Amino acid sequence: MKQILKKKIVIPLLAITVFITGTAFQNDFFEIAKQIEIFTTLFKEVNMNYVDDTNPGDLMDTAIKSMLKDLDPYTNFMNEQDVEAARINNTGDYIGIGAKVRTLNDKLVIVEPYKDYPADKAGLKAGDEIIKVGNVLLENYKDDAGELLKGAPGTTVEVTYKRQGNTKTSTINRAEVEIKAVPHFSMINEKTGYIVLSQFSEKAASQTSYAVRDLKAQGAKRLILDLRGNPGGLVNEAIDIVNMFIPKGQVVVTTKSKVKKYNRTYYTQRDPIDTEIPLVVLIDGNSASASEIVSGSLQDLDRAVIVGSRSFGKGLVQRPKLLTYGTQIKITISRYYTPSGRCIQALDYWHRNDKGEAVRVKQENYNEFKTKNGRKVFDGGGVFPDEEMNSSKNTALTKAIENDNLIFDYATTFYYKNKVENINTFKLASSDFDDFKNFLKSRNFSFETNTEKALKKAFDEAKTEDLDDDIKSDYNTLIANLNKSKLAGLDINKDYLLELLTEEIVKRYVYREGLYEYFKQHDPEIKKATEILGSPTAYLEYLR
Repeated sequence: MKQILKKKIVIPLLAITVFITGTAFQNDFFEIAKQIEIFTTLFKEVNMNYVDDTNPGDLMDTAIKSMLKDLDPYTNFMNEQDVEAARINNTGDYIGIGAKVRTLNDKLVIVEPYKDYPADKAGLKAGDEIIKVGNVLLENYKDDAGELLKGAPGTTVEVTYKRQGNTKTSTINRAEVEIKAVPHFSMINEKTGYIVLSQFSEKAASQTSYAVRDLKAQGAKRLILDLRGNPGGLVNEAIDIVNMFIPKGQVVVTTKSKVKKYNRTYYTQRDPIDTEIPLVVLIDGNSASASEIVSGSLQDLDRAVIVGSRSFGKGLVQRPKLLTYGTQIKITISRYYTPSGRCIQALDYWHRNDKGEAVRVKQENYNEFKTKNGRKVFDGGGVFPDEEMNSSKNTALTKAIENDNLIFDYATTFYYKNKVENINTFKLASSDFDDFKNFLKSRNFSFETNTEKALKKAFDEAKTEDLDDDIKSDYNTLIANLNKSKLAGLDINKDYLLELLTEEIVKRYVYREGLYEYFKQHDPEIKKATEILGSPTAYLEYLR
């Protein structure tokens, strides 16, 4: 009788659950269908009846981007060109002129010619502004001008460009271009190997594996893995790289989502290359995503010493979803967690402040986690290095200078003004830094701090209340003092700015290949890493 009674109770409960779930699903489906219908009819009416001609493609692009803007910045609509760019980024292969190009201030500029590739052979240099491709003038070209440089291997393209006020023309033979995930590896000294991993493309793990094995064959007894400036990429490649130093069957990263099928725990799948070799990983504020999986996991497992500055703090995972007409949407599907259980996501895009800005977790609210050996590590945004280098810290001021392309532009000016006979002895002097500050003034560089924004808002509010006359003098004094502080901020960030300037300038003379050789002799982070690895006692002390 009890069993029958239980069944009678259970069955209605199940029915209620199914009903509620089904109803919720139906409601969601109805709401989605309703909103799509509203948008479709609105879109049609606007395009048919608006007083001026409209471009349906542009309107739709704006609509999609506006919709996604309220989500995180990594959930993006990808048109056909974007899809192709993502493919190149993942594979590292494409057909073109062999140069990194970017739109800077509405101009298509050569950012970096790759050594011995067509653009380099044709004489193009960083800073050259492309004004015409074939018969197409770029000032009137609204689509992605970079696509004009691509084409079948062996075909030619005529490029007209400006350099230091002069107009030049070159004919470039297109060719297959390989962007290496590991652009450099070599020995720093007789026992220390150095590997640069610049991106997590499909070749990242295989090229890193080759570098590790080759350096060990050369006599490397310790390794430095440089992830600085690495924006991330494919998660599986990151896991395979961790696996080179971690035994098979170890948890590397866990993803958590509202969709159950995206909840996964990723383990090392292969036999490692070397689980004992001392390892230092270099990171900075531009080391993101997969770079943080590698550095964070190796830190949590006490397998490597992390040196540099706090990483970017991207703890979100995206997945592309196919749409129609060759387009895609890249959607944030989950958060990822390192072996200790921490999520290193820096900004909360789902709980914004009054201005609609994503908020960063305050330091006092960081949560503590423990590494395998019981060391304290924290969430709150990014991987915190075991040995922090103040010279590599990125600040709001330095970010503003970089975002305005002023490091790049100054390097271009410097290159055409100065001859460098021996790059190995090259070093920027204090007079060069003063020249850089004057360059910033000449370019009318302005940087508004959060303090300035708050003061201006308060002063504007005072105007509405007719109180501005009483506080105007104090306000102007505060703004003047803030401007003085900003100028002083340049000197406070002098070491880091000189690092950025040196890196960009050295590349102009000896390409990226020569830059890494220069780093081996002069870079403070590499010197510190070499020092740590040179002392077994000091190295082990970091991991206890």
